[in-house]
Amino acid sequence: EWHRPPWREPAAPTSFAVLFADPYLLAVAKPRGLPSLPGAGFLRNTLLHQVRRYDRGATPLHRLGRGTSGVSLFARSPEARRAMTEAWQCGRVSRSYRALVQGSMPSGPFVIDQPIGRVSHPVLGFVHAAVGDGKPSRSRIEVLESRTSQTLVRVDLLTGRPHQIRIPLAAGGHPLVGDPFYEPGGRPSSESRSLPGDMGYWLHAERLRFPHPESGTLLEVDCLPPPKLRTATER
Repeated sequence: EWHRPPWREPAAPTSFAVLFADPYLLAVAKPRGLPSLPGAGFLRNTLLHQVRRYDRGATPLHRLGRGTSGVSLFARSPEARRAMTEAWQCGRVSRSYRALVQGSMPSGPFVIDQPIGRVSHPVLGFVHAAVGDGKPSRSRIEVLESRTSQTLVRVDLLTGRPHQIRIPLAAGGHPLVGDPFYEPGGRPSSESRSLPGDMGYWLHAERLRFPHPESGTLLEVDCLPPPKLRTATER
């Protein structure tokens, strides 16, 4: 016989705030450090598990990385899920993020075009990174505040690719402050043992704008950034 030792799940912040709720949708503020979905040793300490204690039928419509905070949207009915999935696929959902990056950037606004594809990885088999023949990704960048050796920017996603903010900014020579995985050039360091989901970077999903699945009315959900990602005026 082998008596399996109890599974000790890693600690994570499990509180969240409800930003918007109606019979069709539920938008919540995910804290930094809480995984969105089960995996990598997390099950109960995930946003999905916590939200389903609030609404058992809530279905996630997208996923934020563990180190990313901000707006996370759930459908509360199959009809709402189908309508929102179609809206996402047709480009009717706009997403705005805030990021703290290394170095000084031009005031902008400007657009970054950086293809993203797969590269080999010794632990995971492959990871997404900046590659010349990858799938196209476009992001609009606006500088919000220049700091000593750092820049606070707003990023509007024009396409949807994995790590679309972290990879293109790193590829342009401006990795996110504290990012343990992507280095300048938009690829993982060959000497680092970090993984894409490791914490450290500063990224916040500030705003979602989309047509309501029932009424079609344009709905905008905002989430106040953490203090580190606010401008001096906002602080």
